[in-house]
Amino acid sequence: MRLNDPLVTSFLYQDKKYPLDLAFDNVLDVFDVLGDKTLREQEKAEICLVLLLNESFKGHEAIQLWNFIYESFIKIESTQPIEYDLKGNPLPVQEEDTKSLINLDRDAEYIFASFKQAYNLNLLEYQGKLHWHEFQALLNGLPSETIMQRVIQIRMWKPSKGESSEYQQAMKRLQKVYALDDGDEEEVD
Repeated sequence: MRLNDPLVTSFLYQDKKYPLDLAFDNVLDVFDVLGDKTLREQEKAEICLVLLLNESFKGHEAIQLWNFIYESFIKIESTQPIEYDLKGNPLPVQEEDTKSLINLDRDAEYIFASFKQAYNLNLLEYQGKLHWHEFQALLNGLPSETIMQRVIQIRMWKPSKGESSEYQQAMKRLQKVYALDDGDEEEVD
């Protein structure tokens, strides 16, 4: 997202202009389709294109167009910074460091409550209106006192010296309550 660029509502692909519905709830519907294990990849691409473009495409054309749209406008990039050693070499990334901290489906209630708390914004009233990129920016910018940020803090917590064993046990219990075990659904870093 760039502040000096308009929000994407259309795009040019192979010399044709397409309207693009990137309302956050529409994109969440796309993620539901992508998570449907009963559909083949081509079927997922075709359904997602109908949701986003309100137009049908079939076969190889659908897959190519879908891949372009996903990579260009929907894909959630990891925001974890690359750390370097003193010589400027990238440090290895621990697998636990790449673990997603938010699941858009499972954390829906926390996200809803956090948007209401932080921005006085009822996401249900903004369905069809709030652009996916706006939604991502607001989600990434949630203040630390919101429930979603607290859940993230719990998921990220690691025991450290000086913490009582009772506190550590309580945090481990909370981590089990708020754990994201299933990696099959769309997640946000």
